[in-house]
Amino acid sequence: MFQEMFPILSTPDLPRALAFYRDLLGATVSYRFPPTGEPAYVGLDLGRSQLGIGAESDPPGTADASHHRFSLWIYCDDCDAAVSKLRAAGVPVVEEPADQPWGERMATVTDPDGTKVIIATRQ
Repeated sequence: MFQEMFPILSTPDLPRALAFYRDLLGATVSYRFPPTGEPAYVGLDLGRSQLGIGAESDPPGTADASHHRFSLWIYCDDCDAAVSKLRAAGVPVVEEPADQPWGERMATVTDPDGTKVIIATRQ
């Protein structure tokens, strides 16, 4: 059911983060959204590893901005079925499955320590 997992960092300064991970560490941008203009999210590849970096959507200094600096993104065969399985096991569902503008269906749950885990299906 679950296929792939990679970390996502949230940053208040995406160009600064790219300067570190892309320019200094040598990662290559494999995905960006939106495709033109200033990106809100970039996917990076380094060898066989993947890292996502997203611009923080909460203003600096708010509780949510500091609480979610790190999350995990997990691709699965069926987002709705995966969330149902996790909910039945008592996993808190923070955001119900919904179609996203970039063409994926996603939901958000939390692990036992409160880490944000995004469950998604490519469409």
